[in-house]
Amino acid sequence: MVQIFIEGGHAVEIINQTNRTILFDEINPEKLDLLTLIGDVKGLESVDDDKVKEINGHLLIKSFDEFLDKFEPTIYSFFNAANQKVIYTLKKPTAIPEDCIQEIPLDRNNDFVKMLLTMIQTKRSQGIENVDFRFDKILDMISPKKVMDDIRFTRKEIHYLYGEYEKLDEGDPLKLDIADKLNIKFEEASKSYNNIMAMLPLAIDDSKQRLLAGRANEGDRAEKFIAGQLTMGEEGELKIIERPRNESTELMIAEETTNNALISAFKEDYENVNENPTDYVSQLVVRTFCPLPVTNSTELDVPKEVENYNNYLAFYQETKNDFIKVAKPLIEKILGVFVYFDQYKSKNKGMLPTMLVCNSKLDMLTKSSYMPRLQVYLNTVNNKNDFRNTIWFGIVGDIEFNLENNVKLTRERFKGNKKVIKPDVNAMENLTSLLYGICDYKVQTFFSFETCEETSFTAVATKGVDEYIDRTTVLTRQDYSEYAIACLPNMSIVPKNKSGLILDSLMVATDEGAEISQEKKDLLKLWIEGVYVPASYLAAGITSSYQCPEFLRTRFKNVTKDYPGVRFDIEASDYALRIPTTLAKEISGYTNSIKDTINNRNFGFIFSSDNNQVDGKDLKQVTVYKARSMQVVENEYESLYKTLTATYVSRMMRAQTSDYKHDNVTFFFSANPASQKSAWRAKTGFINSVLLPHDDISHNIEEEYNVCNVDISFGGNTKNLEIVLNKNAKAV
Repeated sequence: MVQIFIEGGHAVEIINQTNRTILFDEINPEKLDLLTLIGDVKGLESVDDDKVKEINGHLLIKSFDEFLDKFEPTIYSFFNAANQKVIYTLKKPTAIPEDCIQEIPLDRNNDFVKMLLTMIQTKRSQGIENVDFRFDKILDMISPKKVMDDIRFTRKEIHYLYGEYEKLDEGDPLKLDIADKLNIKFEEASKSYNNIMAMLPLAIDDSKQRLLAGRANEGDRAEKFIAGQLTMGEEGELKIIERPRNESTELMIAEETTNNALISAFKEDYENVNENPTDYVSQLVVRTFCPLPVTNSTELDVPKEVENYNNYLAFYQETKNDFIKVAKPLIEKILGVFVYFDQYKSKNKGMLPTMLVCNSKLDMLTKSSYMPRLQVYLNTVNNKNDFRNTIWFGIVGDIEFNLENNVKLTRERFKGNKKVIKPDVNAMENLTSLLYGICDYKVQTFFSFETCEETSFTAVATKGVDEYIDRTTVLTRQDYSEYAIACLPNMSIVPKNKSGLILDSLMVATDEGAEISQEKKDLLKLWIEGVYVPASYLAAGITSSYQCPEFLRTRFKNVTKDYPGVRFDIEASDYALRIPTTLAKEISGYTNSIKDTINNRNFGFIFSSDNNQVDGKDLKQVTVYKARSMQVVENEYESLYKTLTATYVSRMMRAQTSDYKHDNVTFFFSANPASQKSAWRAKTGFINSVLLPHDDISHNIEEEYNVCNVDISFGGNTKNLEIVLNKNAKAV
């Protein structure tokens, strides 16, 4: 897992990780960010160790769950009484009274996030393409009736626990344990009834159940309902009579006692946790968690209940639609972090991928007043011989793609797509500023374009990659080109053309009661407009994962634990098929003409959804097709492993030669069995060897200029490093 240097008979650990990644984006503006933590750097070359530790404590994450715990991604909402609307924002409003703002955590318990994570897992388990996948079945998880399924499960647990609780004597330790569990369940329940928006699915389901009481199916015609019992008359005839209200058995009395106790408990809890309790919501909470039977539909005010139900459903549709529009960009980043960590699948944990979240927007990081702070931090962690906090990779998402239609309409004949300006899209100028500013710190940065259908697998499969090549030409033939990696296409979690969800139908009141409307106009739908994961997160995730020898050992036999995967070429042989991503295939593949274009230019970090087999088994996941940077050599884009290997070699040289001392550099490349070059040459037969059998490394010192030219030959293709030596110092 680590690079070992033998010095005086002792093993010295030099580089223990080559996969720490920095995310150049904002997740929660209410949390601390890298720029704030670094502070003013005037006159400073680096920050001290305590500051690095503090930054790690706030911004470094080692798993998706730690990410959710540290950054608590949140959407804020408040109500506007003037227009009767709910407003959602990514930033906490400062001009709104604190008690008017509600926070909506985007964690695993959020219905929208939960649905999307389930979508990823279900697609993975089925391994079928988007055209055949039943997206509507998973999208249904955010409909009111599916939200109620979770509530019913909680209700079932509460009733079971309370029943067990009541059986035990006071003071019984087991009763106290059950009480602790009940407190947790009540706390979960209170999150619903302390939030009117969370109560909407409850209110919708409650109205529906009472209005349709007595129906075998929701679509049945309306008719009056009175709960009855089957009896035999005096002459043996069968009769269904109205259920006597005072009749009860001992079991029913016991159940009613338990139910009444829970009713009192929920009513009291609702009144205590809510600042402005109302009788209607109090009764709604009671009916939700302690259902009361409807014995006679004539007791209901049907027109009023139908009106309430229709209003609830329409309001739910409107507010859910507004919420998704605001939350989707942030949720796509959250899913990106999930996908990054999800690529590391290894039973034996070794070099775990880690991520440092800047929690600042790209345009802030690249401002002339703030860039020095980022540079001082990277100078601290990347230009020292302590590599524990070294940043090797970077992630930038949502670079503008210029989706404007060139055809100007004199008038709109039919209702078409509304032009929506996507928030937080990064300008190409900001990306170039970042790459230029951090070039000296050798951070290989994966970037991808804004998430939409036009940057998905479907678009690349039909249009090819020429547009991407044109848009990234500005990044070629620059000092930073080898550190810029264009990633495509973006992953479709929910494609735009399959993002429709039927919430429910409105109801109509009749003389006999209420029934579900059969009119098409009364069918309420929700359009999510597609959810995507930026390809840069996936590319960084898979690259970070195969840096770990333990990860590689789960796929290959000839792996050494002494070296990371810096020289591992995922394009070679069938390596990409043996290290697929964890995301399911999306399309049937690219046409031969599009693959020819890609292969002719060898452009980008490109993912494939082609049909492949490994060891006789069908491969059902997205795989890596190309892994190239923006560095153009002889009219073709260079493999990213070459830059990564060169960076690794230069850092090993700096550490082992006491900052490039002349005589130590000479020894580093000597034929002495104890030299580093000899150690690398002795281990060329592994999948993750620093030098493969057909590779070589050599050096030439220009004494006149005090410069060492290092040539690393990758099977005949040479990459050059120019290193300024510390000539006057004595060898160590």
